[in-house]
Amino acid sequence: MKVVSVINLKGGVAKTMTSVNLAHVLASFHGKRVLIIDNDKQGNTSKFFGVHGYKKKSIANLLIDEEPDVCQVIQSTSYDNLDIIPANMKLLKANLQVILDPSRQQQTILQKLLPQIESNYDYCVIDNAPDINISIINALVISDHVIIPVKIDQFAFDGLVELSEQIGNVKKAFNPKTEIVGCLITQFQKNDVNITGTEWLEKKSNLPVFKTKIRKTEKVDESTFVNQPINIYSKRCGAAKDYKAFVEEYLIMVN
Repeated sequence: MKVVSVINLKGGVAKTMTSVNLAHVLASFHGKRVLIIDNDKQGNTSKFFGVHGYKKKSIANLLIDEEPDVCQVIQSTSYDNLDIIPANMKLLKANLQVILDPSRQQQTILQKLLPQIESNYDYCVIDNAPDINISIINALVISDHVIIPVKIDQFAFDGLVELSEQIGNVKKAFNPKTEIVGCLITQFQKNDVNITGTEWLEKKSNLPVFKTKIRKTEKVDESTFVNQPINIYSKRCGAAKDYKAFVEEYLIMVN
């Protein structure tokens, strides 16, 4: 099982939509068995797949329960080959509880649980909060690949250096396989700002950049209201074609 973290320390960059559509394209168009993990207390990915709530277990339980059964936390979605570990506001308390517990190694909780499920899936996609906390570090420790969605605007590159350093620290201390596969430019428009920003990212950021760009379209926003991946909601729109092309580019890069 390959683990892919989608992360950016900046919000509003289409992080959740990238996670959701990456997972859906892998499952529906490439026949991969995919687990998506919601690692954001806001629970937007969980809401998207209709599993947000407090009656069932969530990722918070994986962090704080003494001997959690990962399979008890996994829920099915309405899409073939695609399951989810949900999140809710309990993740906020779980992060604090882990930090205050000196009796175990904080950064490797999820790593120790991975053997329970790694033979059940081909890919695990983690939708991370725009933050660096203990659950995010746990996600990076188990990640083979990191994808950074970037929206080109005045603040587009804020936090990229810090994020790159954190990933480097994880790579050095816990998981030498962790690598940044690329920055994915989202909400792209063919104007001077986007073209100039893209050129800077490609030439001066010292980070790899996907050739595929996700074009800006209202259809992506609309798809969130009906909770459908873009290739289900509007398969002919530019963003739907772009997400398929992005996944194909990703698979070529890592295989």
